[in-house]
Amino acid sequence: MTILGIGLDLVTISEFAEQLQRSGTTMLRESFTAGERRYCQSKQTDPARSFAARWAAKEAVLKAWASSRFARSPQIGDNPYPLIEVVNDAWGRPSIKLHGLAAEFLPRARVHLSLTHDGDTAAAMVVLEDPGELADLIEGRVGTS
Repeated sequence: MTILGIGLDLVTISEFAEQLQRSGTTMLRESFTAGERRYCQSKQTDPARSFAARWAAKEAVLKAWASSRFARSPQIGDNPYPLIEVVNDAWGRPSIKLHGLAAEFLPRARVHLSLTHDGDTAAAMVVLEDPGELADLIEGRVGTS
């Protein structure tokens, strides 16, 4: 296993909610998948908390990916956000699913995700891991008998 990068992002929930409520904003439609929108909008008490945490996760993935490229931004178009989707399993645990160019550029990558909310802050931590041959090569397991 090789750690390709780590990413951390914090979002102020109230500021994020204001941005989502601006007249004419297309942020929800352009940055979140249909599944993410359904999940967050099902949170009747405060959908903005869930959207903010997912935004932090998307940013954390981009930071982890950029650190794996020696701080050069991933070149996956003008709007990479819908290519990075936060999904939940049957127990509600979040994980990352990559789509399109993000999935093509990181075909074997495992994305480890942790989300949290506290007060007016949402945060996400991401570890981007390559479990493949590169890790074996670095750890001396390829070509040795």
